[in-house]
Amino acid sequence: MPLHPNTRVGHIHLKVSDVNRAIAFYSGVLGFDVTQRYGRQAAFLSAGGYHHHIGLNSWESAGGTPPPPGHTGLYHTAFLYPDRASLGDALARVIEAGIDLDGAADHGVSEAIYLRDPDGNGVELYRDRPESEWPRTANGDLAMDNAPLDLQALLDDRAS
Repeated sequence: MPLHPNTRVGHIHLKVSDVNRAIAFYSGVLGFDVTQRYGRQAAFLSAGGYHHHIGLNSWESAGGTPPPPGHTGLYHTAFLYPDRASLGDALARVIEAGIDLDGAADHGVSEAIYLRDPDGNGVELYRDRPESEWPRTANGDLAMDNAPLDLQALLDDRAS
């Protein structure tokens, strides 16, 4: 039996070394609201009043370091923005915070910006294009790409 098509990833829960530092990134830079704190060791954040999209805790990781390259673990967490202007706003906040980008790409189906949180976890900020605009091969298969994304145009479109 196939998975119901409305099934979605509900939230992420990250082990972090410093909860306040992680809140400063996920709330202060990306704009998620803190919905609840559990003392100094955990917090939950969301967008739009949901109970939580992000869980942060230092129960087993206070003062810890990111996993070394070449090890398994989370590649990145992806946050889907509703439109191009919202993604441009997110990019402006990241730049204003002085956070370096790992990359940016136009995948044909989406536009994406890649960076790292304070604990070294990969973060993707992206927006989907309407399905009617997705690139397809002659036989109808998806033809995703990894083309450069014009970041200045993305910033310019947020004010349009």
